[in-house]
Amino acid sequence: MRLFLKDHRLLLGCYVVQMLLVPCVYWVSGEKRPPSIMLYGVLLGTAVLAVYLVVRYIQLREVYLALQEPERLVREPYHSLGDAELALATRNLVSELERRQQNEINELRARSEQQTVFMNRWVHQMKTPLSIIQLTLEDVEDETAGSIQDELDKLRKGLEMVLHSSRLEQFEGDFRVERISLLESVKASIAENRRLFIRKGVIPVIHIEPKWQIYSDTKWLRFMLTQILTNAVNYSEGGSDKKITLTAYSQNDRIILDIQDQGIGISAEDIQRVFHPYFTGERGRQYHESTGMGLYLVREISKRLDNRVELFSGPEEGTLVRFSWDMAK
Repeated sequence: MRLFLKDHRLLLGCYVVQMLLVPCVYWVSGEKRPPSIMLYGVLLGTAVLAVYLVVRYIQLREVYLALQEPERLVREPYHSLGDAELALATRNLVSELERRQQNEINELRARSEQQTVFMNRWVHQMKTPLSIIQLTLEDVEDETAGSIQDELDKLRKGLEMVLHSSRLEQFEGDFRVERISLLESVKASIAENRRLFIRKGVIPVIHIEPKWQIYSDTKWLRFMLTQILTNAVNYSEGGSDKKITLTAYSQNDRIILDIQDQGIGISAEDIQRVFHPYFTGERGRQYHESTGMGLYLVREISKRLDNRVELFSGPEEGTLVRFSWDMAK
């Protein structure tokens, strides 16, 4: 009703002016008319206007309600707007806008799927030359082989990040939740990155009992652990025999995994943004290998796997990353 009255303010204003002008015309013309005649004319005009407004409101009530609550256009069928000309025009407009929007969505979805397919194929194609280089390095024993191996590991991890980033949009069709051993997953992630631990001189310390079982996807869980362990090792560089401690325990029917490093930590102004995509922060700029995507992917994967991830840190205090899952029963 409020929008209806606002839409007819000009009509109501013109009516008021007209009703004021009628007595003025009689007075200026010098004709003497009984006040009852003028009042009758005003009441008659008012009645005609009232009938018009009532009929108009009945015809366009659904339109004005929909305009006041736009979600009605999505929640309710378009025929509920009525059969008035304005209602039909509004329904046709909304239908055309929805059709165009759906076409744009379908086009964007098709492009996204094509890009995902291309990225997946490209990553797998790049793995072939990497494997050949890896085999060639096995026959090389000079000092340069170690440096080449380190760069190969970086390339391999970079390709894995690209692959998982492209698969994130189709995550629902690319994961399988099962009961897995947290200890075995942690050991597998550490073994996968053993050359990095050795090269940086960092020692992993595991305090996880074999009994801890969680529900997750093995592939995505190992990817998340690898991202956290890689960050922890890279930012622990500079000291001798630094440790990364992995501790699991139960709390409030949840299994907690704490990954604590002895690295340079994260500044207070960066701690709130470390999970944002492409954010590297002050520490990341010191280590040019940082892409700013690792923690973002970890958070997004955690949301989809329905587990939690938290991060606690301070400058020169190291960083603690905490995962938690519902306890498997």
